[in-house]
Amino acid sequence: MPPDASEVLDQQWLTVRARLIEVAAALDRIDRAEGSAADDPRIRQIGESLTLLAHERGNRAEQLQMVFSLPYEPDWRERCGV
Repeated sequence: MPPDASEVLDQQWLTVRARLIEVAAALDRIDRAEGSAADDPRIRQIGESLTLLAHERGNRAEQLQMVFSLPYEPDWRERCGV
């Protein structure tokens, strides 16, 4: 029988909370740094990821991985010399 959602939340709560605070702190450091990273595509990826986490249900890890993945290119072996 699968575990109860409340039990899983109890087990994962502190880890999830800590990781979210870590992400928020990293974004704060970026904001306080000199210059701007607003045009950096990685900032867009972070924003997409946060939106996905806030609104999607199920398969979040897979969808999040796709945000950070390059599109498939059939000739990747030739280009990478593999």
